Amino acid sequence: MSEYIRYRVPGGSYFFTVNLLNRRTRLLTDYIEALRDSFRKVREVHPYHVDAVVVLPEHLHVVWTLPVGDDDYSVRWQQIKSLFSRSLPVGEGRSRSRQSKKERGVWQRRFWEHAIRDDEDYARHIDYIHYNPVKHGHVKRVKDWPYSSFHDYVKRGILPEDWGGGGVDFDADWG
Repeated sequence: MSEYIRYRVPGGSYFFTVNLLNRRTRLLTDYIEALRDSFRKVREVHPYHVDAVVVLPEHLHVVWTLPVGDDDYSVRWQQIKSLFSRSLPVGEGRSRSRQSKKERGVWQRRFWEHAIRDDEDYARHIDYIHYNPVKHGHVKRVKDWPYSSFHDYVKRGILPEDWGGGGVDFDADWG
């Protein structure tokens, strides 16, 4: 069995994409409070700062910054996924492999991560996160998607409420 090696920067900022196993479900938005609670509970034990987040029905994107000297984002994701899965009603189909490992059939096993390199990289990933509901056709305007840190950015005066009306190249190379 091959070993999966991830790039780690202690105290770094990271962009993540985390997917449900069944991409046709709406579990993340249908159970948004359970997801939020999972994030909060894990953050109490393993601190991290959520710089930006968007939750879509079947996947989420987030940028986290970890505490100085800490690079263990994997334990945080394992615990978030576990807490969220345990909060859901049982009933999803499970493969033999998942059954043998006593795993729920909720999440894809892995996640995609990218260590943020610099301020430009950080800004591009934040923009990508906020524009994602429009990209996937869930809404026509960024401000219409409720499960996004975009609204906090507007409240803090970082972005205007009508941001994302055009001029952002989201097909660029994402590293």
